[in-house]
Amino acid sequence: MYYDDLPIWGFIGKVDREGKTDPNEYKYVLYKHIQFEIMYNKDRVIEISARMDPSSVVDLTEDKEVDVEFMYTAKWKETEIPYEKRMDKYSQTSSLPHHLEIHWFSIINSCVTVLLLTGFLATILMRVLKNDFMKYGHDEESAEDQEETGWKYIHGDVFRYPKYKSLFAAALGSGTQLFTLTIFIFLLALVGVFYPYNRGALFTSLVVIYALTSGIAGYTSTSFYLQLEGSNWVRNLLLTGCLFCGPLFLTFCFLNTVAIAYNATAALPFGTILVIVLIWTLVTAPLLVLGGIAGKNSKTEFQAPVRTTKYPREIPPLPWYRGTLPQMAMAGFLPFSAIYIELYYIFASVWGHRIYTIYSVLSIVFVILLIVTTFITIALTYFQLAAEDHQWWWRSFLCGGSTGLFIYGYCLYYYHARSDMSGFMQTSFFFGYMACICYGFFLMLGTVGYRAALLFVRHIYKSIKSE
Repeated sequence: MYYDDLPIWGFIGKVDREGKTDPNEYKYVLYKHIQFEIMYNKDRVIEISARMDPSSVVDLTEDKEVDVEFMYTAKWKETEIPYEKRMDKYSQTSSLPHHLEIHWFSIINSCVTVLLLTGFLATILMRVLKNDFMKYGHDEESAEDQEETGWKYIHGDVFRYPKYKSLFAAALGSGTQLFTLTIFIFLLALVGVFYPYNRGALFTSLVVIYALTSGIAGYTSTSFYLQLEGSNWVRNLLLTGCLFCGPLFLTFCFLNTVAIAYNATAALPFGTILVIVLIWTLVTAPLLVLGGIAGKNSKTEFQAPVRTTKYPREIPPLPWYRGTLPQMAMAGFLPFSAIYIELYYIFASVWGHRIYTIYSVLSIVFVILLIVTTFITIALTYFQLAAEDHQWWWRSFLCGGSTGLFIYGYCLYYYHARSDMSGFMQTSFFFGYMACICYGFFLMLGTVGYRAALLFVRHIYKSIKSE
C-alpha cells in the first residue's frame, strides 16, 4: 500500500505449517486487524509501518465464503527526522553493499564483454579490410586479370534501395524518436527528477516527452523516405504516426477494459484517458505533421559513394546460418547478455516490491548496450557483404533490433521462474505491456544498428576506387 506516497509492505495472512508434512493439513489464517504506526514532524508524515495483530485472525482453511470485518488502528508519534530525509531508508535498501556489488559486477562483466568484442572485431575488420583495400587498390591491369570477389564485387548493388521503403522509413522515424525519448528520460533521471516515491513522474514525463519528440519522427521518416525516392510522403507520415502508437493504443484499450472488468485500481480513469487523447491530437499529431513538412522541404539527397547499376545482381546460394533468423539470433544474444543482470532489478522494481534508484548504473549499462549493438551489427553486415549478399538494409535493422525479442524471451523466464504472478489480469498486464516495451526496444535498437551499418558501408565503399 501507499500512504502519502510512502510504500508500506505487510502480510495479509499466514500459513501454519507447524509439525505438518502434508500440505493438505496446513492451516490458513487471515489477519483482521492492522496496526499502523505513523511518525510525523510538524505537519509532515516522515515514516509509516504496518504490523498485523496475531491475536485477531480468521480461519480460512475450509474452502467456503467467510464474512470478515476488518479493523485498523493508527498510532501517531512525533519525530525529529526532517522531511527531506524521509526517503533515505528506501534509497539505502537498493544501495546496500551486496546489491551494489552485483550491479558493479554486472557492469564490469559487460565492460569486459564490450572490450573483448570491440578488440576482436576491430582487429579482424581492420586486418581484413586492410587486405581488401590493398587487393582492390592494385592497378587496373592486375584487377582485370583476376575475377572480382567479395564485397567489392557487389558495389553496383549495395546502395540499391530496400523493399517496403515506406515501412523502412517509418520504422527509422519511430526508432529515432524512441531513442531521443530514452536519452531525455536518462538525463532527467540523472538530474534527480524521478525520486523513488514520485510514482507518477516517470509516466507523466514519458507521455509529455513522447508527444514533444514526435516532430523528430516526422522529420526523420519523411526526409529519409524522399531520399529513397518515395512518392507518397503523406501515407508514409500516417504510417510513422501509427507504427508505435497504434499497437500501444490497442494494447492499452484491451488491458484497461480488463482492469475495469476486475474493478482494479490499475484502470486509468476516464479523465486521464481524455487528457492523453487531447495531448495526442493537439500536440503529437500537429508536431508529427510539422516534422514531416520540414523533412519534405529539407530535400537532402541520399549520399551513395558508388553508382547503382540498372539491374540487381543475383545473390549466390548461401548456407542456412547466413539466413535472417540465425543472424538475428547471433546479433541479439551478445547485447542481451550485457544487460540481463540489470534487467532483473528493473523487472523487480516495475513488477515487484523493489525500488530502483541507481540510475547512473543503468545509464552505463545503456551505453554498453548501444556499443555492443553497433559493433555486432557492423560485423554481421561486413560478413553479409563479403558473401556477396547485397540486401543489408532490412537485415541490419532486424539484427540491431533483435535484442528486443531476447528481452521478451526473458519476460517468459521471469514470469515462470521469478514472479508469483497468476490469473488472467496479472498475466495479460505483464505480457501486454512488456510486448509494447520490447517492440519499442526493437525499433530503437534497430535504428541504431542500421545507422551504424550505413556509416560503415559508406566508409568502406568510399575507400576503394569502384569504376
